[in-house]
Amino acid sequence: MPNIEIGAIHVERLLVTADLTIDFLELPEARVLSTPNMILYMERTCRNNVLSFLEPGHDTVGTHVNVSHLAAAGFGSMVVFTSEITAVEDRRVTFHVAAKSEDNELIGEGTHERTIINVAKFASRLAAKQKSKP
Repeated sequence: MPNIEIGAIHVERLLVTADLTIDFLELPEARVLSTPNMILYMERTCRNNVLSFLEPGHDTVGTHVNVSHLAAAGFGSMVVFTSEITAVEDRRVTFHVAAKSEDNELIGEGTHERTIINVAKFASRLAAKQKSKP
């Protein structure tokens, strides 16, 4: 297994554009970063945090998400996503993840787990699984 650094931090920024917002509230002033997109970028930030520690041909897949969406990030705002590696157990990597506004308001936070995979083996198992379906 790779030597993954506990405490490693990775930061990414996201401009909240129309395609990342909810639109069901109908008023343009009510368009905010959707929860699924917040979680997507939290996961992406965690994946990008651990990638540099992995051997070629390996990656991670998300296996558990436990986050709260605490405040709104409006259309046009910048959200800063931060992930910190908090634990590594065999192939499982655990992260603390947070999303904050540029003025440091907490938008969301929680934990996320990813499992290290050998991409070729993963693809092979998935293909075999698909073949066995009627």
